[in-house]
Amino acid sequence: MTTTSPTPSPAQLSVPVEGGEMPADLHLPESGRGPGIVLYQEIFGVTAYIRRRAEDLATLGYVVLVPHLYWRLGDPVVQEGAEGLPEAVDLVGRLDWEAAVADAAAALRLLRDRDEVEGPVGVFGFCFGGGLAFNVAASTSGPAGAAEALVSYYGSALPTLLALAPQVRCPSLHHFGTADTYIPPEVQQSVREAVEQDGRADVTFCTYEGAGHAFDNPSPMFHHPQASPEAWETTSRWLSEHLPVQAGR
Repeated sequence: MTTTSPTPSPAQLSVPVEGGEMPADLHLPESGRGPGIVLYQEIFGVTAYIRRRAEDLATLGYVVLVPHLYWRLGDPVVQEGAEGLPEAVDLVGRLDWEAAVADAAAALRLLRDRDEVEGPVGVFGFCFGGGLAFNVAASTSGPAGAAEALVSYYGSALPTLLALAPQVRCPSLHHFGTADTYIPPEVQQSVREAVEQDGRADVTFCTYEGAGHAFDNPSPMFHHPQASPEAWETTSRWLSEHLPVQAGR
């Protein structure tokens, strides 16, 4: 693909995948170029919150692609919080996980081929997307497909994916709250032991006292006012080290 000038942000793209075309949003940094990040949604879909976080990453200098992973279910967006949670859980239950992983990996390949991308490409996800990012990092390999950094916020599927940990070869950052009732501390410890096995020095594991699941989500049901900015500051620093933006970008 050739881009002669920065495209509007976000631009609407289509990702060729098995069975059709998956919609995706492309958010560009001010320079129009930079390292790439594929950002995977929470269980509520590509919400305004996910779009804002994509914009935040673009502000840091990244070319950000947000695939609409519910496209096979009609691409719904569900209200965040208690009212929408049953519908969101139902959507995840109806999603074909293997197809979602394949779709998510296709988004990574497409972003890597964009002319706007200069340098490495990473994967980043919240909740449902955090587990998906982990699975994509484990299942892609080689210079044409591998993720070069992984950020996972309270990846909800991680406890079921720990056998894949040895296949995640890129640096990774994991965030969890100590009051997470979906992934309690004893399960978090199992995740930590799996991702840090063999003395992995490129794994960063962060916990936040009193924060529950989805603590970065602005919904009052989830949001933790201390953990959210603290984790984002940590993430920004970590990305600057492991997915650096060139000076002047």
